[in-house]
Amino acid sequence: MPATQVALGRTFVVTFNHGDDFFTELRTVCEDNNIRSAYIPMFIAGFSKARIVGTCDELADSAAPVWSAVYLTNLEALGGGTLAWDPESKAVAPHLHVTVGEKERSANGSTSHLLEAEVQFLTEMIIQEIEAPAMHRVRQSDLYDVPLLRLGSK
Repeated sequence: MPATQVALGRTFVVTFNHGDDFFTELRTVCEDNNIRSAYIPMFIAGFSKARIVGTCDELADSAAPVWSAVYLTNLEALGGGTLAWDPESKAVAPHLHVTVGEKERSANGSTSHLLEAEVQFLTEMIIQEIEAPAMHRVRQSDLYDVPLLRLGSK
């Protein structure tokens, strides 16, 4: 199990506005502030709609990652994750997981990887920059091409 001590950089408190596209705004914050490596210890959010990784279908390979999505609406969310540089797209690649409760369904809950979302009322987030080592994502071809977090130079 690799473990690396990191040097922390700047800390940002970010608020998203009603109707914002969550990932567009997150990427804009990263671009505007030159954030390439960071972690998000936690965020709270309201989402009018979101797509998270999931399926109701039988899986052909239960060990393989699920690439499909489920669509949910009118949600309260709690999440966290990492922001790392993607050398292929030349942009920050967020890796965020959320636990969401569907307000219209007795706060019925789902937990998974967040793929897209639209802010409803608010999102409040703390971003803690990692100055060193650099964090980036590399697809691992022998592990279903999953983009894995790597630290330091490639």
